[in-house]
Amino acid sequence: MRICENADKSFLGAVITIALPVGFQNLLATTAGMVDTIMIGSEGELAMAAVGISSQFFSLTNSCCYGFAGAALLFFAQYWGTRDEKGINRAFGIAITFMMSITLIFCGLAVIKSEFILGIYTDKESIVAAGIPYIRIAGFAYPLQVAVTLLSYLMRSTERVKAPLIGSVTGMFVNFILNWILIYGRFGMPKMGVAGAAVGTLASTAVNVGILLFFLLRSQCMVRMRLRDMFNWKGGFSKQYLGKAFPILCSEILYGFGQMLMNVVIGRQSESAIAAVAAFQALQGMIFAFYGGISEACSVLVGKEIGAGQHMKGYQYMKKFAVYSSVITFALCLAILIMNRPVLVLFGLGAEAMFYVKYMLVIFLAAGTLRACNFTITNCYRASGEPVFGAVLEISGLFLISVPATLVAGLVLHLPFLAVFACIYMDEMIRLIFEIGYTRSGKWIKPVTEAGKRALPEFWEELRTKK
Repeated sequence: MRICENADKSFLGAVITIALPVGFQNLLATTAGMVDTIMIGSEGELAMAAVGISSQFFSLTNSCCYGFAGAALLFFAQYWGTRDEKGINRAFGIAITFMMSITLIFCGLAVIKSEFILGIYTDKESIVAAGIPYIRIAGFAYPLQVAVTLLSYLMRSTERVKAPLIGSVTGMFVNFILNWILIYGRFGMPKMGVAGAAVGTLASTAVNVGILLFFLLRSQCMVRMRLRDMFNWKGGFSKQYLGKAFPILCSEILYGFGQMLMNVVIGRQSESAIAAVAAFQALQGMIFAFYGGISEACSVLVGKEIGAGQHMKGYQYMKKFAVYSSVITFALCLAILIMNRPVLVLFGLGAEAMFYVKYMLVIFLAAGTLRACNFTITNCYRASGEPVFGAVLEISGLFLISVPATLVAGLVLHLPFLAVFACIYMDEMIRLIFEIGYTRSGKWIKPVTEAGKRALPEFWEELRTKK
């Protein structure tokens, strides 16, 4: 009884000290994006649709980089469990090298080939023309946004959650103030519209990076960051890292490509539907802030416990967090759905677009709850050293179910927009069924530390006893 009580206290403490700050930070980052959408919404549905379409290219950029960040998170968390500073440094060095190399290519495409890029996502020339000023400026923020992601992962994995939170708060205020000045032309500044929103995004991201670097260097007593360790990949480390990164990378790139295909279908709907998607994505981001925060906290805690050889504790954490993320997501979706009218008025949508968003939220009430659980479970697999199963399951569901269904519904059958939208989430239930069985088996626990490997026989014996 005492062991169970201590475990519950430990779990609650983890939720309060890590999950809540991370969730709040994600909420602030999402709020900044929603502020962009609301402010741009006052310029009309065309401007909102242009920003929404432009943002989809960064989502693809992020997908191509996340494999390296996801692998880094695995090593950060497990090495933190054994306080291996050199391991953390090497994981950071190799991740930032690959991520920056990829991001600079996408940055160049956004800036130089903006019209071509936007033309892939939509056939509406008016939206392309409106989006060009935004993506050309926002493209310069891509490397900074990637740096924010990796630095935040590093600090959260080593249980320094305040700095990313402070960076997000400050960045949000900078974004809001610059948006207000530049979008509308206050204080004698020219009225820049969507270009002003892009400048606000670029400046606020730069401020966020500066704050994270300041706190990282200031808190060297936790983990000392050294350049010579960051780029010392000898002893087979690069092979070990890339072995873990490759499945995640393939999963994220293919996932990003699959999402792009579905976005291409969405981009060929009416302008009201495209504007509705932009508003929905802002609301979805608020919901993701919380279940994403729980998921990231779970990744850190599960990885830390498995790296330290406490496999059963990590196993129990994973199961609890998966349930909590689903319950919280359902509650948030329901709350936004109930208050949809006053919330949607903020976006300046027309009657048709507001109708679409309302019923998109109804669809997401079920689909989002399943997605939250799948997202948390997949991230925990990765943090535990098993990146393959979740990746194969996610990509199989996407390309065998969701992508074909969306393409057929939108481009062949020309079904109503909401039917096309619902097809995006068709794979979530099937994924969850397979994940439940694999989670119960415990086969996803594959530590990279020596302490974790030594503790495996004891874990298997304890798991067999419990069954």
